[in-house]
Amino acid sequence: MVSEEKRYCGNCGSKVGRSSNGTPGEPEGTCAKCGTLFSFRPRLSPGDLVGGQYEVLGALAYGGLGWIHLAKDHNVSDRWVVLKGLIDAGDETAMAAAVAEQRFLAEVEHPNIVRIYNFVQHPDPRTGHQIGYIVMEYVGGQSLRQLALAHHRETKRAEPMPIGQVIAYGLEILPALGYLHAEGMLYCDLKPDNVIQTHEQLKLIDLGAVRRMDDYSSPLFFTTGYSAPELATSGASIASDIYTIGRTLAVLSFEFTGYTSTYKHDLPTPDQVPLFTLFGSFYRVLRKATHKEPERRFASCEDMADQLHGVLREIMALGTGKPRPGNSTEFSPEMRTFGSQLFSTDEQARPALPELSELVNGLPVPQVDTDDVAAGLVASSYSASPRELVDMLAVAPPNSVEVRLRLVRARLQLGEMREAAIQLGAAQRLAAESGRPYDWRLHWYQGLIHLAAGRSKDARASFDAVYSELPGEISPKLALGVSAEQEGDYFGAARFYELVWRTDRSYVSAAFGLARVYLAQGARTGAVEVLESVPDSSSHYVDAQVAAIKIKTRPNGRVPKDGGPDAQALRHQELFDAARKLEALSLDAERRALLTAEVLEAAHGWVLAGMPGAEPNTAGERVLGWELSERELRFGLERCYRALARLADTRLQRIALVDRANEIRPRTLT
Repeated sequence: MVSEEKRYCGNCGSKVGRSSNGTPGEPEGTCAKCGTLFSFRPRLSPGDLVGGQYEVLGALAYGGLGWIHLAKDHNVSDRWVVLKGLIDAGDETAMAAAVAEQRFLAEVEHPNIVRIYNFVQHPDPRTGHQIGYIVMEYVGGQSLRQLALAHHRETKRAEPMPIGQVIAYGLEILPALGYLHAEGMLYCDLKPDNVIQTHEQLKLIDLGAVRRMDDYSSPLFFTTGYSAPELATSGASIASDIYTIGRTLAVLSFEFTGYTSTYKHDLPTPDQVPLFTLFGSFYRVLRKATHKEPERRFASCEDMADQLHGVLREIMALGTGKPRPGNSTEFSPEMRTFGSQLFSTDEQARPALPELSELVNGLPVPQVDTDDVAAGLVASSYSASPRELVDMLAVAPPNSVEVRLRLVRARLQLGEMREAAIQLGAAQRLAAESGRPYDWRLHWYQGLIHLAAGRSKDARASFDAVYSELPGEISPKLALGVSAEQEGDYFGAARFYELVWRTDRSYVSAAFGLARVYLAQGARTGAVEVLESVPDSSSHYVDAQVAAIKIKTRPNGRVPKDGGPDAQALRHQELFDAARKLEALSLDAERRALLTAEVLEAAHGWVLAGMPGAEPNTAGERVLGWELSERELRFGLERCYRALARLADTRLQRIALVDRANEIRPRTLT
């Protein structure tokens, strides 16, 4: 039964079939306003035989374009099929849509799209006219809308579906719509009601609104709250289909009150939706997919799926604590790790920020656009030095955006800021002329220029624009961490560094960056945990472990000496952990001697301070083979200083180290 509040004339849109003076409305009749016949009764009854082979079992449901009946196919092993007819046979627009659905469905073959078997006709018992019915695959299961409502009932509150589950739904829907686009078709009416989960697979079940991309005359069907704002003026497009995907994921992922009214063409802000604050990358996917300007949305379903995959990896890594790395189609791997020498000198109290040139050289590089006229030349120039690159590209095609962008980086590496800005300006003009004014690479290289010039706030704004364009990519988040750290926003820097490091452990720069900002905020334990999580397969594993050892022996950022406040802040367990870590490391002789001296100096200072906070049974324990007593530790330090003296580069360094050895040596009879 079609409820009365859903009965409207198919011709003029007036209310029909409504109750009056307590009398229920008739489901069939004539529109009082325009005289068009209407009927909201199923044309088929249980037992009817349609097309000589389909026995009707009953009506399953109804929708905007037709009744859906369940039937048995007597010609093919009595399999269940679906017959889809019309709610109102007098509605010419609905009839045209049904004919279009038949034509398109016959061409569609995709595992995530319902299959069509046949198209048959059956006389209307009321008028005798032949009514067309589409015979489709029966898909058992629940729609995404039903699954969302069931989840609400199970949780006994309006709690959204798990975000990972919603994204997984999106990743199944996108290939199906991408297939239609590749076949020259547009879906037009995606919403949770039109997607059914059957077993472990999703299927699009209603193709009534599907149209050819070059069809500008047939009726356009859509659903308010999901449809793109430009439909009325520009018609349907790939961009409008992507808009419906974004809206569908939004409705499933949080309690989207007002999505057909207040937020008909908008999204609530992160301040209004805690989910968006928690998962900023997901919010940016939705925001890009539903941008009011069609050209600012994802260019294709494949592009959106790439970014959604990256967001899912990020969310799963945060939720499980296990990295979820993935290959990027937009950026190279990290060019070189920056900031790996956390303490550049033995006496350095706090980690220093990496040099700006080190940051610019270390950040990943955008992949070459293969459609560029000079793509081959640029791709072959990766091994060239910056100066060689400038000379090599001097004869490149002048209309290549890729050449200009590559020259920006080369000029920055040479310290030629003005030339880098000139090349970026040329790239921006060429991109605008080629119809790509919103190319995210322009923002990326602008961010590098700002970063190299020390304008961290401007760099952050540029990299944030790249993040909005590529929410699933690691590189923009690494760049945002760098620029936030340069700006002094340690909390913001820690958030981005952590997103990168938890998702992909190959970006070791993020680990060192996270350790730096933790230390800047006084979170020594957090810094040590991050450094100790650097895998032993990394070429910077030793650097990370050495930095962790130094942090453990520097409670206030300095090596504890002479029993002062720094020594009193040292913890028993940290001292012994540092010693055990050092013993397990493979180091060259000089580095081992330097680090051994630091650990023994810390132990010596702690002993002089009275071993504050010492655990029971500390007496007799040893650190790096030396007993925890002032005399023994002095002997140990003497040996370290003499070993370093033998390895010293200059005579003055050698003399200074020998003097230190003589000074620390305890009094003896010889």
